[in-house]
Amino acid sequence: MKLLKRTFRVLLLLFLLLNIIAAFHAWKFTHFYAPGSFRNRLPEQMSVLEKAQMLLLGVRISKSVVRHTPEVSYEIVHLTTSNGLQLEGWWMPIPSAKGTVILFHGYGGSKDGPIPEAEYFRTLGYNALLVDFRAHGNSEGNVCTVGYKEAEDVMLAYNFVQQKGEKHVMLWGVSMGAAAILRAVPTYHLHPDKVILECSFATLTDAVKGRMRAVGLPGTPFSQLLTFWGGIENGFWGFNYNPADYAQSITMPALVCWGVHDTRVTRQETISIYKHLGTKKKELVIFEDCGHQSFCRREGKKWKQHVREFLIAR
Repeated sequence: MKLLKRTFRVLLLLFLLLNIIAAFHAWKFTHFYAPGSFRNRLPEQMSVLEKAQMLLLGVRISKSVVRHTPEVSYEIVHLTTSNGLQLEGWWMPIPSAKGTVILFHGYGGSKDGPIPEAEYFRTLGYNALLVDFRAHGNSEGNVCTVGYKEAEDVMLAYNFVQQKGEKHVMLWGVSMGAAAILRAVPTYHLHPDKVILECSFATLTDAVKGRMRAVGLPGTPFSQLLTFWGGIENGFWGFNYNPADYAQSITMPALVCWGVHDTRVTRQETISIYKHLGTKKKELVIFEDCGHQSFCRREGKKWKQHVREFLIAR
């Protein structure tokens, strides 16, 4: 009996300790520090000691900084979230545009990341709008929910373009940006003409597992705890945040892109999103030389060909 009690106490202690560690991780993963406070490093770039320290205490992440601007003229625009945060965007219209493409960056990025993609859309005859998600770049805030609340940012950008009189809106997003689009369309009843989704995770738990893989750690059960605490700390149920499920509401044409060397998002996740899409007009493009990165920059010729054909298809 005493042995059972001791075993129970040890297990309980370990369970509590694991939850405390997970809560710290979740908080630091979703709360950014002031720009320049820390040197952001990819987990793949860390030493064994740094990874061990990150395992126990989590990693402090500085808010992203916008370092580049478009080479073409643009207008700085501001959008206001329901909790009063000011988001910053770059509006880049062209004469007699065929429509508008709104571009959304990934976790820890900023609106200067997809500048090459925006420039290509403009050469095809489309206006472009680049937006910093909340807590990224020049937008206000320090809390990131990996696409859950950022779905509102997608809606605000969409409404801005519609208020410009635009009737043909396309949405492009990478990683967290793609996940935010998938949630925004059904949540806010958006009706874009087409969507382009690159490197989206299938569930929040999958996103956490991807981060664990990056540091060479097993994803389960720690990823489940991070999903739980990440949602609780930010006011939502993390296990219900599943971009693959939202994909069922995507009834417009969709282009899905994924890189073979992606260590953050698996082929299985990508296939899940693709299969769940509620449209018959869909295409999956696999990039053999890419990882979790810009396909436009890495395999530009192939990316541009598929994007061009996708946009002109009826």
